[in-house]
Amino acid sequence: MTILHKTKAVGLLACLGLVSACVSFGGAKPPPFLLSLTPDTQVDAGAVRTGPQAGALVVRLPSTPQKLNNLRVPVQTSTTGIAYLKEATWVDKPARLFHGLLTETIAAKNNRLVLTPTQAGGKAETFLSGELVNFGLDGPSLTVTVTYDAVKMLEGQPVEKRRFEASEPVFAAEAGPVGEALNSAANKVVLEVADWIG
Repeated sequence: MTILHKTKAVGLLACLGLVSACVSFGGAKPPPFLLSLTPDTQVDAGAVRTGPQAGALVVRLPSTPQKLNNLRVPVQTSTTGIAYLKEATWVDKPARLFHGLLTETIAAKNNRLVLTPTQAGGKAETFLSGELVNFGLDGPSLTVTVTYDAVKMLEGQPVEKRRFEASEPVFAAEAGPVGEALNSAANKVVLEVADWIG
């Protein structure tokens, strides 16, 4: 083998080593697909909204109980028992997915300027925060439930808190139907929140 061929071989092995560091060919089996949320109401491409930072709505990332602080779908198996649905994995944590759905729906439905706290730079006067309490499946009843405790804060006005909830039946405790039902229930909740926040 010539020096040139040896150099090429070493280079090829080095490249394969870099690829194998990024891609796993063994170990844990990847899920067959990932779950996400899709808004029923979306902002049109090219839509522009302008206004002062003070007039914008700031939607904060919702807090969650520990059972939702991961990429799995919780299943209530009994009054005190919780398991996770087999082969059901979110593309991101439920709080972030729900936050994206919420901001997109409010902006589209209410034609409103919606910003993150960073974008508002501390100058906004209207805030929406809350807790995503439930976002999973009740095993015995085969029903998914999305529960969001919303808190509306407007400068100079009393704080208002309201619970929003929607449920959907599923025909099987499987990733596909459960994901679709959670997407449907989440969209019902955010539409109600959009009507409430104005």
